[in-house]
This record gives sequence, structure tokens and C-alpha cells, in this order.
Amino acid sequence: MIETALAWNQELTKLHGRIAPRFARSEPRERALRYLRGLLSEVKRKNGWQMAEALGEATPYGTQRLLNGSQWSADAVRDDLREYAVGHLGSDEGVLIIDETGFVKKGTESVGVKRQYSGTAGKVENCQIGVFLCQASEEGAAFLDRKLYLPKEWATDMERRRKAGVPEEVEFATKPELAQQMLERAFDEGVPRCWAAGDSVYGSSRSLRQWLERQKQPFVLAVPSNESLWSGPIWEEGQVQTAAEIADSLPSGAFQRLSAGKGSKGERLYDWALTPLWRLQLTAEEQGWSHALLVRRSTEDPEEKAYYVVFAPREKASLETVVRVAGMRWRIEESFEQAKDVCGLDEYEVRKYEAFHRHITLSLLAHAFLSVVAARERKKGIQKKGIHQAARPLKTR
Repeated sequence: MIETALAWNQELTKLHGRIAPRFARSEPRERALRYLRGLLSEVKRKNGWQMAEALGEATPYGTQRLLNGSQWSADAVRDDLREYAVGHLGSDEGVLIIDETGFVKKGTESVGVKRQYSGTAGKVENCQIGVFLCQASEEGAAFLDRKLYLPKEWATDMERRRKAGVPEEVEFATKPELAQQMLERAFDEGVPRCWAAGDSVYGSSRSLRQWLERQKQPFVLAVPSNESLWSGPIWEEGQVQTAAEIADSLPSGAFQRLSAGKGSKGERLYDWALTPLWRLQLTAEEQGWSHALLVRRSTEDPEEKAYYVVFAPREKASLETVVRVAGMRWRIEESFEQAKDVCGLDEYEVRKYEAFHRHITLSLLAHAFLSVVAARERKKGIQKKGIHQAARPLKTR
């Protein structure tokens, strides 16, 4: 037990060494290490007072100063997070996943907060929404990037922006636009990947899909049932159909029962079908790419379906392969749950723009640390039931 704790501390200190140059002064530099220890500790809630108590401090003022007053760049630490996660968990066969999560908040002062739909809560809540980029591979999953969604009424209200410290260069951007910004940054940095995936908020953005196609980036993106798609040549009438209409026209023999990966209750079994979508492809290079609709049907209720648009080289676009990629999207949901339950992702007490990104980035760094440790333990052949056991919380005293 003591040896494990020592190994943990050595590994965490090594990780902190990556981000240490981002802090010009020693006090915030050391505070960042203590903050990571607190996020990884057994503290029930990772808020200011309980974190301070776990770290042996009388007040939370030091922690608040790290997030609100110290001079350091959350984006620079984000770059260190990406390098660390890719270095340990990246793979040329990996999947980059875009998704969002909500943070329920009271009041109207926290940056970006408003009554808006939160998929986390499954309803309209007074909340903030963050858009995230995660990588998933056989080694494990970790976040690479994050961005607060700033609703239009916030983006255009100069007084609210001033009070929340929103930088002048930050403009209103839709969630798919934020996703594209993060994907573009990952591509520019040479993040290894084979596929991109995301839910229907991102799959229903034609501009995002077209941009990915121009990058020749294969993807499996969920779309809503009413998404309009080309099922045949544009010069023929009635060839624009919704995803649901295309799925309903498929014969029963088109479906094959396959697993989308293991879940908490075993294999995620569904009936799947893959049918081509029409594109005008004039060159041999264009003809080498497949455009298709993937349909997922419940084994218990055939009326319950989900839909995905697929873009990939034809040799990679087999049903088994795209089903695997579609199933990988759940990895980001599992990672959100782990980051919130273990690393305090949603337990911050800050209102300003930079402070939000500082806490979120350090929380994601703590989560990446756990993922790396868990992957290392798996390589050693140690049987673990989950990330809580694969990486035990640090003792902070």
C-alpha cells in the first residue's frame, strides 16, 4: 500500500513537472500540484472548503487565488494535457470523439449560464455547457480539449462579458463550430487518429461534415431521424429522404446483429444495417470514398432506431468496422462520468471565463493521469473492475 502511494506520488510529481514551466511564480506552481492532489483525493466533494480541509489548509483562499488571481494560461496547460494523453494513450487506430456536458448552476452571474437544454440532465436547466474533445483507443480514453459554449445573449452583452472576464477575441460560436476549432487544433498538432465520432448535435451540422470530408477525415456521426439525405441521384425526383425514411425502406434481411462493445451489463447488442448514400463522384479519388447511412435498431423494440452518417475509404467502411466506431462514442460519456465522480469536473465554484477553463483543464489532467495509470496496470496484467480500483485516490495528509 505504501509502495503504491509512493509510486502514485512520483508519477503525479512527474506529470506536474510537465506543466510547472507554465507558472512564473513558485506559489501558484506548487499550488497547482496541491490542487491536482486534492482532485485525486478521497474528498467527497471537490469544492473550495472541502479541498482546503483535505490539503490541511484553514481556508480555500489559496485555491481560489490559483483559479482566479494567479498568472498562468489554461490553454498552455491544455496543450500539455494533450501531449501527455496522446503520448501515453494515442493510437493511429484511435477515435476522436466530440460531445458536450452540462454543469447545473444557480443564478445568472456564472459565465455562459442560462436556461438551456442539457443532455446530462435530459431537460432544460439553468446551466453552463462545455464542448469537449476526447480520444479513445484500445489503451484507454482521455480528454484533449475543452471549450465553454457562450450563448449568443452572453456573447453580445458587453457588460456581462466584462464582469465575467470574457476575452475580447472570444466571439459567439455554435457547438459544432467549437467542435471544428478543437478538431482543427488536434489535426494541426498531429494527433494520431483513424476516425472521428460525435452525437447528433454535431452530425446534423452539414458544415462540420463537409469540413471533415475536405480534410479526408473518416467519421461516424450520429444524425437525427429527420436529417435530409441523398438516397439517389439528384436529377431523380424523390431522392431526398430523411434518415428514418431510408431506414424504413430497408428489407429485414439488411440488418445484422452485432455488438457495439461491452457495457456495464455485458455486450451492447443491436441490429445494424449499412446502406449507401448518393454522391456525385467524378474522379477515381472521389470514388474511393464511401458515403453511407448506418442504422441501429433495438433488439427489443424494432421501432427504436438511431442513425449515423458514415464517410470513409471504401476498404475501411465495412459494417463491422463502422459499428465498432459508433460504439466507441460511449467512451466519452463514460469519461465524463469518471471525471465528474472522481476528479471534481463539475464541482467548481468560479464565475469567470478563465477560472472556468483553469479548473476544467486541471480536472481533465487529473482524469488523464488516472487513465494512464489504469492503462499501465492493465498492461501489467492486474485485473481491475474500474478506474476507481485501477488508480486508488491519493492520501492528501
